[in-house]
Amino acid sequence: MYSTFFRLAESVTTKNLDLRQASVALYPPIPLYRRLLRAHRRLPIEMRSLGDDYVKSEFRRHREITNPVHIMGFLTQWKMYLDELPRDPSDSRSFKKLDPTVYEKMSAEQLGQLYEFMHATKEIWKPVNGEQAQYGTKK
Repeated sequence: MYSTFFRLAESVTTKNLDLRQASVALYPPIPLYRRLLRAHRRLPIEMRSLGDDYVKSEFRRHREITNPVHIMGFLTQWKMYLDELPRDPSDSRSFKKLDPTVYEKMSAEQLGQLYEFMHATKEIWKPVNGEQAQYGTKK
């Protein structure tokens, strides 16, 4: 009984991805969806609206998927995203860079979407002069 609780509490990102183990740590789609939207409440309003819209559209797009492998991959990636969301978004050190191996696995379309996303977020997330000085001194 206790080992089940520990497995549920473990993050999917702490180990290599094993689908048999990941399924134990994954949330069902609706609770995962709700947790993602709740986690976005801690983000600044611009990032929250962008994240909420993206989560909603992705879950709508994948509503009719019946392939269990695709469903597991989808839920696993969103669980990993949920685990990576910073607890305190005001701390700039809490954000991570994307792993270079992820770029290698992306299709041309995905890379294009990532590029567009990068430019969209740069327009929204412009630091105020005081923040630039503050972040410039932190390392």
